Amino acid sequence: MKVKTPVAGMICASAQGRDKGQVYAVVGMAGDSFVLVADGIRRKLDSPKRKNIKHLVLTPHNIGGYGAYLSNGKATDCSLAYALKQYKNSQK
Repeated sequence: MKVKTPVAGMICASAQGRDKGQVYAVVGMAGDSFVLVADGIRRKLDSPKRKNIKHLVLTPHNIGGYGAYLSNGKATDCSLAYALKQYKNSQK
């Protein structure tokens, strides 16, 4: 299933750039064709990376299914990193 519209909390992977293959979570929108992504380790929630949607592979998975929730405002970098680690382990 291919996803075209990003939403906050969605898990994605970088398809182009220096960070190719890195798994991120969408934390916000930055215009029509850009999103803000973070992974909790290199890119923290307080300084997310601005990434073009064309350079991302969007998945139908949400970090809420792995224990981190962005909507209630209680997400931390640690919980985000743990959720992404759980996602990566489930994909093996």
